[in-house]
Amino acid sequence: MSKIYYSETHEYAKVDGNIAYIGISDYAQHALGNVVYVDMPETGDDVEAGVDFGAVESVKAASDLIAPVSGAIVQINEHLIDNPRLLNEAPLTNWIIKVEMNDPSELENLMDEDAYAEFCAKA
Repeated sequence: MSKIYYSETHEYAKVDGNIAYIGISDYAQHALGNVVYVDMPETGDDVEAGVDFGAVESVKAASDLIAPVSGAIVQINEHLIDNPRLLNEAPLTNWIIKVEMNDPSELENLMDEDAYAEFCAKA
């Protein structure tokens, strides 16, 4: 069973074993509005926790994507290239990148669902 962790920059890491499916939270997609473009890295690239790996553009704004964990990108969600609005329709299903984590202890720096809900309520 996968567990979801959230960052303060509203990315999530849905973890299954050593693989993290990284995307934006429902809160983030609501704040952005209609997503029109997703700038993604390439399969094989490395991401580092706390460092941007791409961007999401909406009709309202552009927002950097910040990696919640470090590792190697094993897959990108190619469906988002032609249909970036999938992030609005189901952000927790439509991950952006799939990462093989090199340091799962980084998850300890992220929030669980309850802590994230409290964090968003204070925003």
